[in-house]
Order: sequence, then structure tokens, then C-alpha cells
Amino acid sequence: MVNDEQLKLRWHEVVKNLSDKFADGDTLDVDAILYLIGVQELGQGYKVFKKDEKLNLMHIAICRLLEPYGYYEFEYFDEDGWPHYIALESLPNLKPGEQTLLMKEAIVRYFDE
Repeated sequence: MVNDEQLKLRWHEVVKNLSDKFADGDTLDVDAILYLIGVQELGQGYKVFKKDEKLNLMHIAICRLLEPYGYYEFEYFDEDGWPHYIALESLPNLKPGEQTLLMKEAIVRYFDE
């Protein structure tokens, strides 16, 4: 991102677009957006997911979002079509606000691609 203000504007655009499309205008949070990205990356369309599958979807999203930063690399799809990633580098110790900022930046980058 060029600067914090640009990130903030792009983040609000992404949240508004996704909220309008998937939440009838209710504002989606980072976790909900991670879930949507996980569903997209799984590529199996809409279905009802179990609780552990929802957590796995969010993990898929995090891996996919942090892949361009060099933290993860796609490894393979399993027999059920779920993507698997390997960790290349340990994530830095970030404060909660810094973690959120990194995820927001990565989400904006994902939707810009």
C-alpha cells in the first residue's frame, strides 16, 4: 500500500462491496471476510460447513493472503479438493493492532488482484 490513508479508503471500499453483496448491508468484520475468501479459495461453491471446516476455511484464507508476503506457499490439493499450504517463514511477533493492519492490507491486496 502506498500509505495508511489509501489503505483505509480501499479497506472501506472492500468492506462495503462485500457487505452489500453477502450481508444485506450489515458490516462484515475481518473474520467474516476471511471466511468468504476461504470459501472462494476452496472453490466448491456454497454449502453448509461444519464448525471445524469454517476454521479450516479461515486458515486457508490466511495462508493465501500471506503467501505473497513469503510466509506460506501453496503445496497441494487433497483428495477432497482442500488446498494445503506449508509455512516458509515464522510470522513476526505483532501486536493485535498490527496483526489487524497486516490482514486488512493483505485483504485489500487480494481484491486488487
